Amino acid sequence: MSPKSNGYSDHSADRAAINRANAQKSTGPRTAAGKQRSSLNALRHGLTGQTVVLPTEDHSAYQRHSQSFLSEYGPTGATETQLVQALTDTSWRMNRAAAVETNLFSLGMTEMEGRALANDPDAEAALAMALTFRENARAFSQISIYSQRLARQFQTTLAQLRQIQEERRSRESHQLFDAAQLLQMHKEDGLPYNPAEDGFVFSSDEIETYIHRTERLEDASERAYAAS
Repeated sequence: MSPKSNGYSDHSADRAAINRANAQKSTGPRTAAGKQRSSLNALRHGLTGQTVVLPTEDHSAYQRHSQSFLSEYGPTGATETQLVQALTDTSWRMNRAAAVETNLFSLGMTEMEGRALANDPDAEAALAMALTFRENARAFSQISIYSQRLARQFQTTLAQLRQIQEERRSRESHQLFDAAQLLQMHKEDGLPYNPAEDGFVFSSDEIETYIHRTERLEDASERAYAAS
């Protein structure tokens, strides 16, 4: 083997040794900033990739918050789920803005204790609050603008979700009625019925439940009319 090829081999071996040494030294982020970025990566939302829960916030509380919205609105499909998630995250940020405002007041009043002197503790607290607001007016204004923007975003998203869900439920109601008609026809003819063959996503049990509920409602209406 030529000296040139030996030199290349030695160089490759040295580089491999260096890479192994570096890999052993790498144990993750060491600085505070690096550790914070690493913690944020673990808290990014799966749908959007955005950081929703800050390292100082309770992630389990966010999960409970999210579940409460899912339970209330019961989304069906990707679009409804996305809108409910947007409501969840927007309301979480609204709560955070309110907390920041409260904390800013608390911090400011603590800092103003020595400047707001009066003969009455309540008067001193009121003066400290006034001084806090005056010296942090810009910060409070920014919080207010941010909160208003989030509130408008929440209402817009909620309106979209309600419209989509109303349209879906109306569509499902018509489809259930049609499926019930077909199921009853097959029963009268003594034939089995598979809703999927007509493009319905409902099971036979769901259609039977719809028929039973409709019959009970009709019976209740007739009784109410007879009693009037």
